Amino acid sequence: MTNQKERYINRELSWLQFNARVLQEAADPSVPLLERLRFIGIFSNNLDEFFKVRYATVKRISEAGKGGRKALGVYKAKELLELITKQVIAQQSESLAILDEVYSKLEKENIFVLNETNITNTLHKEFIRDFYLNKVSPALMAIVLNDNKPMPRLKDSSAYLAVKMKLSATENKYALLEIPRSVYRFVVLPKVEGKDYIILLDDLIRYNLNSIFDIFSYESIEAHMIKITRDAELDIESDLGVSFLEKLSKSVKNRADGDPVRFVYDKKIAADTLSFLMRKMDVETNDSVIPGGRYHFRRDYMNFPNLGRKELLYAKEKPVPIKGVSLNDKLFKKVAEKDFLQYAPYHSFSYIIKFLREAALDPQVKTIKITIYRLAKVSHVASSLINAAKNGKDVTVQIELQARFDETSNMEYAKKMQDEGIKLIFGVKGLKVHSKVCLVERFEDKKIKLYGFISTGNFNSATAKIYTDYTLFTSNQQILKDLRKVFNFLETNYIVNKYKHLLVSPHYAKNAFLKLIDKEIAKAKAGLPAEIKLKLNSITSYKMVDKLYEASNAGVKIQMIVRGICCLIPGVEGMSENIEAISIVDKYLEHPRLMIFGAKGEESVYISSSDWMTRNLDNRVEVTCPIYDEAIKQELIDTFLICWNDTVKARVYSKKQDNSYRKPTKKPVRSQVETYEYYINKLQ
Repeated sequence: MTNQKERYINRELSWLQFNARVLQEAADPSVPLLERLRFIGIFSNNLDEFFKVRYATVKRISEAGKGGRKALGVYKAKELLELITKQVIAQQSESLAILDEVYSKLEKENIFVLNETNITNTLHKEFIRDFYLNKVSPALMAIVLNDNKPMPRLKDSSAYLAVKMKLSATENKYALLEIPRSVYRFVVLPKVEGKDYIILLDDLIRYNLNSIFDIFSYESIEAHMIKITRDAELDIESDLGVSFLEKLSKSVKNRADGDPVRFVYDKKIAADTLSFLMRKMDVETNDSVIPGGRYHFRRDYMNFPNLGRKELLYAKEKPVPIKGVSLNDKLFKKVAEKDFLQYAPYHSFSYIIKFLREAALDPQVKTIKITIYRLAKVSHVASSLINAAKNGKDVTVQIELQARFDETSNMEYAKKMQDEGIKLIFGVKGLKVHSKVCLVERFEDKKIKLYGFISTGNFNSATAKIYTDYTLFTSNQQILKDLRKVFNFLETNYIVNKYKHLLVSPHYAKNAFLKLIDKEIAKAKAGLPAEIKLKLNSITSYKMVDKLYEASNAGVKIQMIVRGICCLIPGVEGMSENIEAISIVDKYLEHPRLMIFGAKGEESVYISSSDWMTRNLDNRVEVTCPIYDEAIKQELIDTFLICWNDTVKARVYSKKQDNSYRKPTKKPVRSQVETYEYYINKLQ
């Protein structure tokens, strides 16, 4: 059998390659300048979450004294930690170089990012002093450190300036300044002669160090940024006398005390300051210690001020109407006539809100059931459901309180909905509910008729503007009767239903996918055309990878678009020579899961909330929906092929893992632009 390292890509290392693709966007000179800063922010935010979750998991395995081969597949835990750290240091260095380049290009656009050393204009000096005194000083936390007192516990979500005061040739005093999160990170200074100026809050504080520490007599003072990342795993206690909401709330608060898994510091920090801090924080050698640049928490660059400079941003495209369905229509009437597909952000997320608002007011609607994974901070979905409850509808919400990093927001909405009489379901023990579905029961002609929608993405109006996702609106009673069974399972977990149409994890979907692949294998062996097309966020399940290898060896032609983690290695003779795989990273985050089995004219098409990861297939409640409407089926095939033919933003997966761009053979194709044009043309 092939060596595992030749057969699979480790999921952590594959994820780092995905983040490298995000960094490629930040480096791409064809990307508007302010968008390049946004990609630096996305890269940094991704890396933070990676260390909180994946690196922390590998570290736990290593500290338990286990090799980790069973859990990690290709590498031993200790070996993998070293590889991750090495790659991250290289990527961090690259990101700093990109940031410097973007800054220099911004200056050519008359946008200047100042620091405390180059503030020369009197107007700026006065503004900074006033801003510090009125906005920053009241929120600033300054802590003087010494050897006799324990180090205060550094927060995972905060950045700190480590201050060194040189009192004499032999004596130093150290302090920490916690950069307040309540003050916007980028301070816009007054314009001068038509030029824009910005200073980071960190540098504004540095400029005022003398004011902060004027009670000390020192020869010199300096401040360098540090950041700590903690293990984000939730430890939920099993006290039966405490509600799940209370237990989760306590666990989220305790997350702030998780073990440190990464320590990032400004590489220009003095050696004695660094040594003092590491000793006080008890940062161990097996923690990931990363030398960084002057600024951490670069995720804030996602919200860099645009200064009204629209030409330095991607053009905002107005969502295209869905052909034959207006937001002024009665949607239930339209859905009763025919299924329709919403593809956000090319189509407006407002169709979902309109559907729920209509259900909330319609006297014939009796019940609304919905699963919620991530909500926007101001959620029109939640307000629509509350509105429905106020109108006497029987509303049931399955809300996944353990949606990572959205626990607090989801808990707040859960309490609001509970107070309004909405029935809440808090999941299935041992499983996360990741499906994105809604079911409405409407009384028509003296009987109940079902309506609903099934989506690949979260019901979040904020992310729907930047995530691509499919949502099927349907009144197909066969599909919706199966969907009713899904909600029955969520309410009574001990009853495992059988489904005729939907493929539901964790009980049936994986085997159904394997059978669909087997069907193509049988066709190939019989000399018939056999094809599989997949669009996923990630594929990490070795069982699914092995099955695709088997299909490739049988002669099945496989095309895969995998945005994130891909443990499969395509194009290897004798193993995967009939598999091609690409990743697309562009303006929008490619988020749909789409599966197409069969050659042209014989396709079976599915949309899904599920990636082909072990957690999705075995440990989550996911819904995969067949598409029976021929027009929608063709629409999904069309949009897949547009993506597949991308020659601008497509990177090719290979054994080299070098994120090489696909070379255009004819006219360059940028799939997100072409998809938008596709939907405009559909209206003709």
